[in-house]
Amino acid sequence: MRSLARQLRMARSRMALSRTGRARTAQSRTTPHGVTAGIVAALTVGVLAGCAPTVTLEPADDAANPACAEVSVRLPDTVAELPRRLTNAQATGGWGEPTGVILRCGVPVPAPTATLPCVTVDGVDWLRDGTDDPNFVFTTYGRNPAIEVIIDSEVVSGFSALNDLARAVSQLPIEGQCIAPDQAEQPLEQ
Repeated sequence: MRSLARQLRMARSRMALSRTGRARTAQSRTTPHGVTAGIVAALTVGVLAGCAPTVTLEPADDAANPACAEVSVRLPDTVAELPRRLTNAQATGGWGEPTGVILRCGVPVPAPTATLPCVTVDGVDWLRDGTDDPNFVFTTYGRNPAIEVIIDSEVVSGFSALNDLARAVSQLPIEGQCIAPDQAEQPLEQ
């Protein structure tokens, strides 16, 4: 889970590097008798700089699962008012510049004995892992394949992001649900 949070930070740093690299490229293309080339290069860089760079992510192991395609085609254009970005990996999504929300479909399904706190947002159960605060990792519970969403809480509200993703995620069939500890069946004593 920490590696995905690391991907969030790396995506932001690549975006910053690509912007500074593009600016230097425009300046270096100016030649004594190539003023027109410099203007064209500057205009090209200006247009490219206006577009958000692609978010570089690693696909989950089960990203090729057909159910992930059903989710991917239903991902919203905005999440918590952050615009959707292009990603370079199958069954993924990214929103915001800098990236505030990342989604990956096809991550391992959590075990029924998961000890992380569970929250339910619009009918979807999520396990919440806050070990990399302010980046929180939410993983669907009771759905196969599982979906992982990383939210930078300094950029966006976790509840708002999960609420906006619920329609797409709810395409996955429910195979289980979170229960309160007092509702769990107690093992039989012998």
